[in-house]
Amino acid sequence: MQIRLATFNIRNVTDRYEERQPLLGQAFAEIDADIIGLQEVMFSPPRQDDFLSAQLPGRHYRAFGSRHEKYTGFGNAILCGLGDVLAHEELRLSRGRSVHRVLVALPGQFTMWFANTHLHHKPEEPGVRVEQARAIVGWMDGAPAADLEVVVGDFNTPPHEPAYTVMTTAGYRSAYAEANGAEPAVTWPSGIQAPTMDTEGDPNCLDYVWLRGRGRAVRAWLGADAHPASDPTIYPSDHFAVVVEAETGA
Repeated sequence: MQIRLATFNIRNVTDRYEERQPLLGQAFAEIDADIIGLQEVMFSPPRQDDFLSAQLPGRHYRAFGSRHEKYTGFGNAILCGLGDVLAHEELRLSRGRSVHRVLVALPGQFTMWFANTHLHHKPEEPGVRVEQARAIVGWMDGAPAADLEVVVGDFNTPPHEPAYTVMTTAGYRSAYAEANGAEPAVTWPSGIQAPTMDTEGDPNCLDYVWLRGRGRAVRAWLGADAHPASDPTIYPSDHFAVVVEAETGA
């Protein structure tokens, strides 16, 4: 069967959020993922994961959160609109970060781990991301066996950095590169202009959907990558989403 997977850093409620909130909702609805990992989600009311789930009410998303260790009203979320969720687990990483995963039973007695994370953001500290990526790989290696493992997130890691190599050495394949032959040139920044915008680092590919096991990417593209015709300085987020159509069992 084909499933649609995605990752999307939604940039919390900063960067002109009142203006971009409707763009964010529209972009999320267009992504229309079966399972999506979100980063920089505000959990204080009104919760952003609830707002996004409401854009696709027919999907009946189940939300699973992982809060930042220090800023507990903020963190990452998995929205699952497919299969039966058998487990939700979390691993704390360094610098207040985390990774969390759901075990999903799909039709045909097919099981999948879907993990979501957001790695350390400082461009000048790639070693922290290496340590965090190794922790994620070790955690996934120790998980009960599943047919397919998916790890998504904002890795803050361009393809030339060693944390990317940690993932590929462990047998994970970037779904975007698998479908298109190369990574996208840029997933951050989108082009949004705001007083609070993140300016640390050079434009690059930082966001990934990783696959390991019985599944392959048949199509992959960037979502949330358009601005209104009337204003080229506003986007749904400061990141683009990475969206993947994957064939399970392949």
